Amino acid sequence: MSDWGDDDLYPDPSDSIAIDEATGEDDQPSLYYGSVDEFVREYLRHVYKRKIDGKTRVWAARWWEYDEAVIRLEALWRAWEALRRDAATGMSVWWRDHADHHMGVLMDPQGPFAAADAMASENQSGKSAPLPYEPPPAGLFPDVRTLDV
Repeated sequence: MSDWGDDDLYPDPSDSIAIDEATGEDDQPSLYYGSVDEFVREYLRHVYKRKIDGKTRVWAARWWEYDEAVIRLEALWRAWEALRRDAATGMSVWWRDHADHHMGVLMDPQGPFAAADAMASENQSGKSAPLPYEPPPAGLFPDVRTLDV
C-alpha cells in the first residue's frame, strides 16, 4: 500500500505564491518542485500510471539517460508549475495539451525509450503501480529553488 495520498495528487494552487504587498499582485511564484527529477519522482510517476509491457508501451526507469526524455519531462514540469496556479482549468489544460501529448510520445515503442531494456520496463506489478524509477546520479538535477540567481 502506498503512503502517497490525495493531498499529494492535488497540491494547493496557492502554495508558494507570494503577493507583492505594495501592488497586491502576484510576485514571482516559487516552484512547487525543485527539479524535473523531483517532479517525476514525487508526482508524475504516481499520477500517470500505465501498464508497461515493453511492446505497446515503454518506459525507462533511468529516464534521465535519454536526452529527448529529459527535455520533454522538463517541459512537462515547467508547464505544470505554470498551469497549477490556474484553479479553474489549469490542470485540464496541462493534461490535455502537455501530459497526454508528451507521455504518449515518451511511451511509444518507437519513441526515445525504444532502446530501453524491456525487462527493466516490465518490472512492475500492473497498471496501478507507479512508473518505474531509479534515482539519477547525485547533483544531476539540483533543486533550482536553492540556486543563487
